[in-house]
Amino acid sequence: MLAATVGGFLATTVGALPALFVGSLSERTANAMLAFAAGVMLAATVFSLLLPGLELAQPMFGGPKPGAAAVVAAMMAGGLAMFAIHHFLPHEHFEKGHEGPGRQSRLARVWLFVFAIAVHNFPEGLSMGVGAASGDERIGLGVTLGIGLQNLPEGLAVAMSLAALGYSRAQALGVAALTGLIEIAGAMAGAGLLSISQALLPLALAFAGGTMLFVISDEVIPETHRAGFGDSATASLFVGFGLMFYLDVALA
Repeated sequence: MLAATVGGFLATTVGALPALFVGSLSERTANAMLAFAAGVMLAATVFSLLLPGLELAQPMFGGPKPGAAAVVAAMMAGGLAMFAIHHFLPHEHFEKGHEGPGRQSRLARVWLFVFAIAVHNFPEGLSMGVGAASGDERIGLGVTLGIGLQNLPEGLAVAMSLAALGYSRAQALGVAALTGLIEIAGAMAGAGLLSISQALLPLALAFAGGTMLFVISDEVIPETHRAGFGDSATASLFVGFGLMFYLDVALA
């Protein structure tokens, strides 16, 4: 598990490193990078979390229908958990602005961005922790590869967006690296869940998938379409989804 989570942290940090040297990214390019990351996340959610969870749940719950019902219930629970965190944690987005309680919060704006990115990245770490602790190399590799791959463009897009808002390049890189550490915390939570009982694996996979779906639908996709570049963002999402789909099959 440690190698997987450190890999996710390093991917975020490496992805953000060009922010120290690159002048700026156009808004269209930043949106396309985040949309590509969303496509990869979506494919990893389906092929490395939900479908393996369903496969494991069917014999455990007595057939396809009860197995699917259990997976859907756990997926919904993951989404509801993220909804609660999103609702009660004050945070700020690059396009949507402030969300959550305390619109007049005294917290420095950069920390509100950190909290927003934490809402994104904790579920990714949770998924890596569950995948790594599953004991199934295919599940662990798929989740780790998908999240590591999407962390590269996401790290750069986040760092460049912070730099464009007036934060120093070093500060922008530091925030991006901090988001990688948040993934490690999420991974520890996911592995801790399975340490209770391996019988929880199908539900843990589906729960992690639900948290990822919430982030993709409520956070990433709306953010990439808000600036008026919906066509390029949609195309980039398809590319990310297709690439992860292919890699999942090729590395099976």
